[in-house]
Amino acid sequence: MELLDIVDEHGIPTGQTADREQVHALGLRHRTSHVWLARRRNGKVQLLLQKRSMQKDSYPGCYDISSAGHIPAGQDFVTSALRELKEELGQTAHAEDLIFCGQRNFHLDAEFHGKPFHDEQVSNVYLLWLDQEPESFILQAEEVSEVRWFDFENCLNAIATGEFDTCIYTEELEMLRKVIEN
Repeated sequence: MELLDIVDEHGIPTGQTADREQVHALGLRHRTSHVWLARRRNGKVQLLLQKRSMQKDSYPGCYDISSAGHIPAGQDFVTSALRELKEELGQTAHAEDLIFCGQRNFHLDAEFHGKPFHDEQVSNVYLLWLDQEPESFILQAEEVSEVRWFDFENCLNAIATGEFDTCIYTEELEMLRKVIEN
């Protein structure tokens, strides 16, 4: 059982916890960390997207953020971000390597695997510059089926037009753009 802190709209724990299944069944606000891996190639910025495993409880088989995850009760955004990088992609990074891009709140009501799914998140978004080939990542098979680099603009356009299955929000890519362009 994975316990999560229930949080306010700023991501501050309220003192209550609930297990992950309960959080999504009831739509309780919780925290996640999102880490986008980026590199520069041929004068363009590229983003690494992961393809979610078909066993995931939400958005199976969809392209997603490079590395993301729920924050266990008692942990903070950065600690969780670094843990998820290691678990999902086999990458070790340090807190000072993460560039904070902002925080976003979002809400989703959907159905996956025949069950209602209510997602109420406060997410800290980070950028990590890392240039390596997809085959050098060590993927956590139950979470990630593959990783692939996409040119930033092509990725943004493909998501906006629904060119491929994804659970990425263009709002988050715009947060990245502001950091990348500065």
